[in-house]
Amino acid sequence: MSPDKWLVLVGSGLTIGFIYWFFLGKKEEGQGGVVERAEIKVAGGYSPALVQVPAGKKVTLVFTRTDPTDCLEEIVFPDLKIKKTLPMNQPVEIEIKLDKPGECSWHCGMSMYHGKVIAI
Repeated sequence: MSPDKWLVLVGSGLTIGFIYWFFLGKKEEGQGGVVERAEIKVAGGYSPALVQVPAGKKVTLVFTRTDPTDCLEEIVFPDLKIKKTLPMNQPVEIEIKLDKPGECSWHCGMSMYHGKVIAI
């Protein structure tokens, strides 16, 4: 096999590996354990993007945006009908209560970045 065919073969394999890792290999980042208050950093997404809370208790999620991206200016909890503006470098507290075990997601204003609350 000629060198140019080897180069195309190796390049194709690396591209397929990257696509697999990027789309299928990502795992949700969680804070580790059930909490009643979570500090969430908003910079290129949400960190942590997965928060576990006790079902039936009021919990506080504190979002602090350090990324000037316009998309991250707003946070939306569609199931709870909550929509808040996130000013730069200012913590914004959002109190929620999930009455029964389950999931509730949030996303940015353009729905490009996502996170999730799991009530246990």
